[in-house]
Amino acid sequence: MIVEYKGDKLDVNLIDEGKGDCIVILHGWGAYGEVYRLLIDLLKTNFRVIAPDMPGFGKTTEPSFAYDADDYAEFVKLLLEKLGVCDFSLIGHSHGGRTAIAFCTGEGHIKPKSLVLIDSAGIPAKKTLRKTLKVKTYKALKGMLSFAPVAKVFPNALENMKKKFGSSDYAAASDIMRKSMVKVINSDMTERLHKITVPTLLIWGENDTATPISDAKLMEKLIPDCGLVTVRNAGHFSFADDFALTSRVLRSFYKF
Repeated sequence: MIVEYKGDKLDVNLIDEGKGDCIVILHGWGAYGEVYRLLIDLLKTNFRVIAPDMPGFGKTTEPSFAYDADDYAEFVKLLLEKLGVCDFSLIGHSHGGRTAIAFCTGEGHIKPKSLVLIDSAGIPAKKTLRKTLKVKTYKALKGMLSFAPVAKVFPNALENMKKKFGSSDYAAASDIMRKSMVKVINSDMTERLHKITVPTLLIWGENDTATPISDAKLMEKLIPDCGLVTVRNAGHFSFADDFALTSRVLRSFYKF
């Protein structure tokens, strides 16, 4: 399926299974729709489930420019319009949760009937002294290694440094997706949470180190109609760490 956005023609790969009321699942950074097969198979018995590979992930075309959270949300809007879907519920995991928050609070977007955020991103991590020093060191080295005479002598030094200082996701990404990753990670959704007006469920791993449980508690406080389920002994993929609990919670939330 081709979706056009800001001059790009994106060849979109998506899962579209089941019948009934529609639930859209948005995946995390570095993942793709099929990663959420546990959720898809659970829900498709009673719902139509759409799980797209977002631009730059899975089998969907990489964009020609770096997306921020609102660009990803706008892509979701255009995709649903292309599919003729205007009545749906939304699930977002990790970066997909950040995108879902941007979608729910974006101007001109149809509001979903409900929202489920699983170990969602959207609240930037507090910068420790160690992180601050790391960023300053990176910027200083980047400036030096980008200097033409130095780059000529050490042609691979800048790329090697990026891999050393970045995460595994960052190191594996193309230049465009690296720039996009920086944009989305720096997107602070905190001030937008109070604008979410639909019933919202938070499912969170108590041992999540990527998006800590403190983020969930802040979201529960700031989103008006919101409840939190803490998954014991679970990490960033809490829905998979305790799928039995996740299944019970989702069956209760969606009433099936």
